[in-house]
Amino acid sequence: MPGTPSQPPSVGTAADPGTAPEIHTVRHADRTALAELPWHLPLAQWPENLLGGLPRGISRHVVRYVEIGDEVLAIKETDDKQAMREFDILGALGNLDVPLVEPRAVVSGRTTADGQKLNGALITAYLEFSLPYRALFSRDLATDTGGRLVDALAVLLARLHLVGFYWGDVSLSNTLFRRDADAYAAYVVDAETGELHDQLSDGQRNMDLRIARMNIAGDFLDLQAAGLVDPETDPMAAGERLCESYQALWTELTRVEEFSVNERWRIDERIRRLNDLGFDLGELTVTTDIDGISLLVEPKVVEPNHHSRRLLRLTGIGANENQARAMLNDLDSFRSAPEIAEVDELDESEAARRWLDEVYKPLIQAIPQNLTRKLEPGQIFYEFAEHRRTMARARQRDVPTMEAIAYFIVDYLANLPDEIRYVDSEKF
Repeated sequence: MPGTPSQPPSVGTAADPGTAPEIHTVRHADRTALAELPWHLPLAQWPENLLGGLPRGISRHVVRYVEIGDEVLAIKETDDKQAMREFDILGALGNLDVPLVEPRAVVSGRTTADGQKLNGALITAYLEFSLPYRALFSRDLATDTGGRLVDALAVLLARLHLVGFYWGDVSLSNTLFRRDADAYAAYVVDAETGELHDQLSDGQRNMDLRIARMNIAGDFLDLQAAGLVDPETDPMAAGERLCESYQALWTELTRVEEFSVNERWRIDERIRRLNDLGFDLGELTVTTDIDGISLLVEPKVVEPNHHSRRLLRLTGIGANENQARAMLNDLDSFRSAPEIAEVDELDESEAARRWLDEVYKPLIQAIPQNLTRKLEPGQIFYEFAEHRRTMARARQRDVPTMEAIAYFIVDYLANLPDEIRYVDSEKF
């Protein structure tokens, strides 16, 4: 499979009562600490003092969380070969810059103390500030939470199809979600049914959509049974929304256009539309017909995260796409403010440096340590900007940055639950 990481040497777990399993590690996994875990016990029987009380989505496998050093790891019990296969797929997708949980290790060859064979395990890094969809519905969130999650999943599915990945089990259950300004960003958490190809056929894409439509309807039926959504909600409508969102996005990303040679400006329009959707046009094929009258324009390489990459280039800040869009809008507003524009005609890079020093850094540095677990920095800035606008409307005046920060921390941020590793007493 393209992009599959090479496997480092394995180590045994001599401390275990059973036959020592093999631990295949990658990247930042601590082999020694992993080897000390009770691999001779089925995952469902691991002692509670080892486990983190983090919300788990519905899964066909036993999944548990353990904390090793400063990192929380998710451990999924599955067949040895399947664990290694999914590890390889996640590694390949990571090389393609797909949003996903990062693979850390595979454990194989497990046995009980009396020699009975146990399933292997896939170990991934816990995605901080993320939640399974059921945890989101169990909280008092904004209206149309379901629709926004489905739209995020549609974007993720389009990104997967662009790199040639057939998922085979598209669902909310196999996805984690992070806040992204007023929307959500979706991440692959379960890829065991997936296949990576050079390019997908229309039939493969349509099969993924058919699976998605049925699985999402099932997800919403489950939510209804748990009393988390209105009983009048139509579960099939959620699946249809995903298909409609996906098809509209896919068409814009891949559509071949034909127009007159005198209308080359339409290429710029196409690029701007893609930018608005959060994508860049990395490669474009333009073909002139035999009479030289019309142009055929076909996108060849479409790259995601237009706003995230621009923000990173200007400021060094990493953020999700919609968070980055909000920060860039705030930067543009800062640059055009009379007190800035009249003093200096700042270029974009200089304006970004001043915005960092006068707006972004004062906010982040003012957050007390005990509140840094509430939201990730990109979401903190988005919520601050919204809170500041609400204050300005209520007061009918501009609110100075430090005044706005003080009110934001006390009136808003301090009242939010911690989301870095969200813990809920409900069993998911």
